[in-house]
Amino acid sequence: MTDSRHLTFLPAERRITVAAGITVLQAARDAGIHINSSCGGSGLCGKCRIKIESGSFSEEESPRLSRKARAEGFHLACRTRLNSDAEVRIPVEAGIIAGGLTTGVSERRKAALQTFNIAELRRAGIFHPPVEKLFIELPRPGPHDNMADAGRLLTALASQYDEHGLVISLAVLRKLRRVLREDDFRVTVTIARPVNPHGRSYILNLQAGNWIKRNYGLVFDIGTTTVYGQICDLANGKIMAEKGEYNSQIAYGEDVISRMIQAERPGGLQLMGETVCATVNSAITAMLKKSAINREEISSITVAGNTTMTHLLLGLETDNIRRAPYVPVTTFLPPMRAADLGIDLADHAVSLVFPSVSSYVGGDIVAGVMGSGMYRDPEITLFLDIGTNAEIVIGNRDWLACAACSAGPAFEGGGITCGMRAANGAICDFDLNSATLEPMNITIGNKPVAGICGSGLLMIVANLFRNKIIDPDGRFNRETDSPRLRRSDNGFEFVLAFKDETGTDHDVVINEIDINNFMRAKAAIFAGVTTLLAQVGLGAGDLERVILAGAFGSFIDLDAAMTVGILPPLPAEKIMYVGNGPLMGGRMNELSNHIRLEVLEVVNRMTSFELSEVTEFKDNYLAALFLPHTDRNLFP
Repeated sequence: MTDSRHLTFLPAERRITVAAGITVLQAARDAGIHINSSCGGSGLCGKCRIKIESGSFSEEESPRLSRKARAEGFHLACRTRLNSDAEVRIPVEAGIIAGGLTTGVSERRKAALQTFNIAELRRAGIFHPPVEKLFIELPRPGPHDNMADAGRLLTALASQYDEHGLVISLAVLRKLRRVLREDDFRVTVTIARPVNPHGRSYILNLQAGNWIKRNYGLVFDIGTTTVYGQICDLANGKIMAEKGEYNSQIAYGEDVISRMIQAERPGGLQLMGETVCATVNSAITAMLKKSAINREEISSITVAGNTTMTHLLLGLETDNIRRAPYVPVTTFLPPMRAADLGIDLADHAVSLVFPSVSSYVGGDIVAGVMGSGMYRDPEITLFLDIGTNAEIVIGNRDWLACAACSAGPAFEGGGITCGMRAANGAICDFDLNSATLEPMNITIGNKPVAGICGSGLLMIVANLFRNKIIDPDGRFNRETDSPRLRRSDNGFEFVLAFKDETGTDHDVVINEIDINNFMRAKAAIFAGVTTLLAQVGLGAGDLERVILAGAFGSFIDLDAAMTVGILPPLPAEKIMYVGNGPLMGGRMNELSNHIRLEVLEVVNRMTSFELSEVTEFKDNYLAALFLPHTDRNLFP
C-alpha cells in the first residue's frame, strides 16, 4: 500500500493525486473542486453526496444519509476515505454546475511556504545562542589550593572554554558555595552573551551536575489581537511546544489606539502591562505542561511586538505614540530580567526585546524581516504582515523602506458578526455552487461550523462577489434568488450555515456590516502598499518578490486576494508565505547571537514613512473602498 492515491472526479474526468486516508471532501477542496457542504464537513447537513464508481473506501455513518440514499449508492464526501485509487461521481445537485465539472476547474493559486532553516545558521557558523550552558568540572579545594570559589570557577572557565572577562551576578554569588559542593564541583554554568562582540558576558545561573541538554528558550509574538508563543530547544532549534491565545487587552479595546487611551487613565498603564503579562504567563504555563519542561530550565525569552504592545508590556508611557509627531519612549531595549517585566520565569531568565523602527513599525516587523531574509537578498521585495495592523516593508539588501496602517481586527475574526479566530469549527475556506448558490464551507478540523476566521472571510467575500451576490459597493443584490439571502436587524445577510447544520445555537451568517468592515480593512492594506511604493518611486510591476506574513497573510488565497483587491495582480511564483514572521525571526534571535547584531544593523537601515502624513494615502484608501477598486485597470 502506498502513501498516495489517484482520485478521478466524474463527469469532468479530473484526475488528481491525494494522500492516503484523506476524505473525498478534503481532496476536492484541495483541488479547488466544489462539493456542497454547508456544515463544514461534519456530517450534519448531508449535502455533500457522491457516488463511488470504482475503488475501495471506508465510511463513517451519518444520520443525514438515509437508507434510501445508501441503497441508491450515495455516500457523504466528508465521511468517505479512500483505501485505493478510485473514481468518484459528483451528482448535479452537489456539484458546481449542471452536468458536473465539464468546464473544468483551475487550480487554486497558492504560494510557496518559506520555512525556518536551522542548517543555514550551522553552515554560516553562527549557530550560537545568546544564552548558553557550559558544563565544567572544577579542581577541588585542598591544603595547597584555597582559591575562592568565584576565582576557582572563573579560572576553570578560562582554561577549559577560553572564557575570559566573565561577570558573575550577585544572585549567582549568593548560591555559589552551596551549588559547587552539591555534586562535587561538577556544575553547569549559564552564560549570557553581549550583542556587541567586544562586550562582556554574564554568568546568569549555576546548577549542580550536567544540564547542558536542558537549555530552552521562549519566543513570543505579542500581537494586538493574539499572542503566540513557542518553546525551542537551544541545542538544536527544535520547537518543543507552541500556544496561541487572545491578548487579554482586547477587553479594553480591539485596536492600539483604544489601549493607549486606557493606558493614559489613572492606573491604566499598570493595568495594561499586567493584562498582557497574564496572557503571556498563561501561554507559558500551557507550553511547559505540554512539553514537560521545568520553568527553571528556560534561560531566555525573545519578545517581538508592535511599538505600542512593547511599550505596554514594559510599562512605558504611550502618550506620544498616538500624537503628532508620534514619538515613542524608546526604540531600542537592553537585555533585562524577564521577572522584572512580570513574566513568570526564574530570576536568571533574560528577556531580549526586538527593537522598533518608529511608533507604528515595531519589533514584530523587524523580526519578520529578519526571518524572511529579505534584508540580505538582492531582489526588490514587498514584505506584508497582515493583522489588526498592516505593516509594510519594501526593499532589499541595499535599502529598506517601511510603513504601517491600521487594518482593524476583521482579518483575525474581530468586528464580524460570526467572526472568530482560527480554531476548530471556523470557516477557513468557502465556495458557492454557481447554479444553486449552495455553499461549501470548509472548517478547521472539519468540525461543525462555529464561525468565520480571517481566511474564510476573504473566501466568502470573494465568492459572493464573483457570483454577483454582492456588488462593488459590498451591498447584496436584492434580486438574488436564494432562501439564504434575507433581511435582518443588521440589514441584508447571507446564511452560510443554518442552525441545525452548525455546532452553535444560531445560524452562521455574513451581513453588509461585516462586508463593509472587511472592505475597510482591505482598502487600508492596498492603499498602504501603493502609497509606500510611490514614495520610493516604484510601482507594483517593479516588485520581484512578495512575502506574506501574519496570522491572516499566512493562509491567504491569492486568487481571492486579487479578486477583492487586497493584492495587486501578480504571478503566483513571485509570492511566498513565511507563516508567523515574528516567531521565525524570534527563533533566529534565540539561536544566533550574530543575528542579534544584524538586527541592529537592519533597524538602522530602515526608513520609516508615516502614512497619515502622506496626502496620497487618504486618496488611495478612498479609491480602494470598492471591490476590487474604483480603477478597474489595476485589476484587468
